[in-house]
Amino acid sequence: MGLFGNLFEKKICSVCGGEIGLLGNRKLEDGNLCKNCAKKLSPWFSDRKNSTVEEIKEQLAYREANRSKVAAFHTSRTFGVNTKVLLDEDAGKFMVTSARNLEDANPDVLDFSDVTGCRIDIDEKRSEVKREDAEGNKVSYNPPRYEYSYDFDVIINVNNPYFNEIRFQLNPSSVYTNDENQVRAAFGGTKPNPENNAEYRNYKQIGEEIKEALLNVRQTVRDNAAAAAAPKTAVTCPFCGATTIPDASGCCEFCGGAVGR
Repeated sequence: MGLFGNLFEKKICSVCGGEIGLLGNRKLEDGNLCKNCAKKLSPWFSDRKNSTVEEIKEQLAYREANRSKVAAFHTSRTFGVNTKVLLDEDAGKFMVTSARNLEDANPDVLDFSDVTGCRIDIDEKRSEVKREDAEGNKVSYNPPRYEYSYDFDVIINVNNPYFNEIRFQLNPSSVYTNDENQVRAAFGGTKPNPENNAEYRNYKQIGEEIKEALLNVRQTVRDNAAAAAAPKTAVTCPFCGATTIPDASGCCEFCGGAVGR
């Protein structure tokens, strides 16, 4: 009775205090979490079982505060197919989501400066192509023939208290190099060149565009921060003749004339 007693024992969510259904419990390091609270966590968060109740409460507060960032987000550029990288270049922020309704999905809004790296991972798989013999059995060609499939993952490394990686697949389904010419090229173990496949080239290009965009905006933020922290040099204003240290807009502090930085 002890085993089944624990199984059917009523559990209470340690976060919201609500009753947890039979199959709705999500274990925490020191408590229980209902599925409704679990759904509010970041989709990029994967360490729930090792998290304490207090840590989950902190993340849910962060996620609730994120809603105002989503509401203020104005997309200036979009990359991707199903899962997309959205940039708000004026605000210096981005998000990654497959949702159409951003308000409901509440995707994490991150600063460009949070990006610590970005790379594209192309996963290749090989499978043998067989034929039917006179008896209807599947048998190998001689020499064997193979087809290759590819999946394209984007990995964005970020500085965030609840996750350090955003990973998503670009292609909705695997890209196969299985047309007749490609398969024939695989005779005797010669692998066909995937770059000859238009779909392969397309997803690879999309991945490279995402990588380039994120690393470029991150570098711009770093360059601007370095310029702002650099010692200011006094110059002579060509308009009023005063010795001045230009403001953030490169203007004279006395007459407002543009003197550069």
